[in-house]
Amino acid sequence: MELVLAQPRGFCAGVTRAIDTVERALARHGAPVYVFHEIVHNQWVVDDLRQRGAVFVEALSAVPAGAVVVFSAHGVAQAVVDEAGQRRLRAIDATCPLVSKVHQQAQRFARQGRRLIMIGHAGHEEVVGTTGRVHAPVALVAAAAEVASLDLPVSAPAAYVTQTTLSLDDARETIAALQARFPDLAGPDTDDICYATQNRQNAVHALAREVDRVLVVGARNSSNSNRLREVAERAGVPARLVQDATEIDHDWLLGAQRVGITSGASTPELLVDQVVDALRARGAAAVTHLGGAREDVSFRLPADLAV
Repeated sequence: MELVLAQPRGFCAGVTRAIDTVERALARHGAPVYVFHEIVHNQWVVDDLRQRGAVFVEALSAVPAGAVVVFSAHGVAQAVVDEAGQRRLRAIDATCPLVSKVHQQAQRFARQGRRLIMIGHAGHEEVVGTTGRVHAPVALVAAAAEVASLDLPVSAPAAYVTQTTLSLDDARETIAALQARFPDLAGPDTDDICYATQNRQNAVHALAREVDRVLVVGARNSSNSNRLREVAERAGVPARLVQDATEIDHDWLLGAQRVGITSGASTPELLVDQVVDALRARGAAAVTHLGGAREDVSFRLPADLAV
């Protein structure tokens, strides 16, 4: 068996910034530092930060008055920001700048009086945060098939924004369905799907042409990791999502000549290395790396921690 690694894979600039934010907050303020929701969707990252003094909470009521709280990379609703201020918490916002851009676009469309539609997955923290940043109703659709059932007059001026971690193909299909239904439809000036999501999905498209199985290393609650698995499957290659090396189903890999490996944008490279080591221990011979987009994007830390 030969192993083929996709490029790029793993951490994106927004994830790196979010993790660095928690680490810098711990260094500056000392433990505990509270984090509202998982800072990124990866249990290994969360557990590592927890061991260093981060405390993850699902409600601000669990944060002592006056304590330091970090908002996750997925962004939060305005009500969360307001509650933190009312409770005099020392809030540090680790929202990915690309998610913040979607917030700004949604607010601009709402100010224009357009009926706002978000393409995304119900309950995902990014969707909850974005819809909670506008003072107007937001209709949510997850797929093109749902557009026809939107309870909006087709003559109304409408606008859409998208979750940053969607499948490129799904998003395009849904946008096309919206354009077909609403004559007066506005959208972002540029694609909302983040550069890292696009690059990783393109890399899996290339990987699928070279292999007969794909392993995606990522958390089960990671949207972008799940989309990578779907991209491989749509290309006709069986794919599995594994959180770490312990979840590899070696029987499923029997007979595979070339196994492709990639990872989600919140997956540490350490976990990929462990998957590779586990497969090599079972007899995998060569390890090759596909070429792909090179990423040099970086984001500055929140102003509270920049100096």
